[in-house]
Amino acid sequence: MPIKEYVVFKLDNEYYGIDIHNVETIEKVMPMTRVPYTKDFVKGVINLRGNVVPVIDLRKRFDLSMKEYDENSRIIIVKLDEITVGMTVDSSSEVIQLSEKDIEEAPSLKGTSEENFVKCIGKKDKRIIMIIDLYKILDINDMEKEL
Repeated sequence: MPIKEYVVFKLDNEYYGIDIHNVETIEKVMPMTRVPYTKDFVKGVINLRGNVVPVIDLRKRFDLSMKEYDENSRIIIVKLDEITVGMTVDSSSEVIQLSEKDIEEAPSLKGTSEENFVKCIGKKDKRIIMIIDLYKILDINDMEKEL
């Protein structure tokens, strides 16, 4: 049974996971430059070691209340189909391993903003970790048009 690794992060009191193969690096929150006329969840761009990387605010994307960044806040830099994007999260704590038996299909969450963002649910040590669908969160097709 193949085991997959996920980077786990928190938003509010919920745990979310991203396939580790999509994660390039995790950075402390740094100054961002706003980009006019972008979607409201796009925070701006950062200069990451000479590369300009767009950053989206996952709290805003998931329709959660806004919160000031603190010492635990992080920007998770992900790469998907040659596109590199940063995502702000409340904290990123660990990498976990899940086997197929630890993962279930996500229940239908009709009417919630997370409805399309959660690909499946992982269970580890009595915690529930929502494995997110980066394609839907990043809205890759729309993102390419805007940037």
